[in-house]
Amino acid sequence: MSLPRNPTEKQRNFFQEVHEVVRLVPLGRVTTYGAIAHYLGARHGARMVGWAMMAAHTADAYVPAHRVVNRNGLLTGRQHYTSPTAMQEALEAEGIRVEEDQVVEFKRLFWDPATELE
Repeated sequence: MSLPRNPTEKQRNFFQEVHEVVRLVPLGRVTTYGAIAHYLGARHGARMVGWAMMAAHTADAYVPAHRVVNRNGLLTGRQHYTSPTAMQEALEAEGIRVEEDQVVEFKRLFWDPATELE
């Protein structure tokens, strides 16, 4: 899967909205692609959130993309980092334990924008 070649303005705006939400995820917490999509009104837009995370390095301001994992707490975005362990290392630097590419105590560390930002 890769980014859309020529994202539309609507997609670009969605990416910006995703990046804004991800910037709000507190240090030491994680969220999911689906939770962000749901919060932004794109109930089935988890894949688009993934594309936005892949484009996070192009954002005007830093996006802590390492805090976004899949619905089971797996580090599915790790292959898009500079090394296979960079995402895990970034999470561990924030005090989040990761074992076998999965966030330990995922349910306790899960940050849901729909409840946290309302």
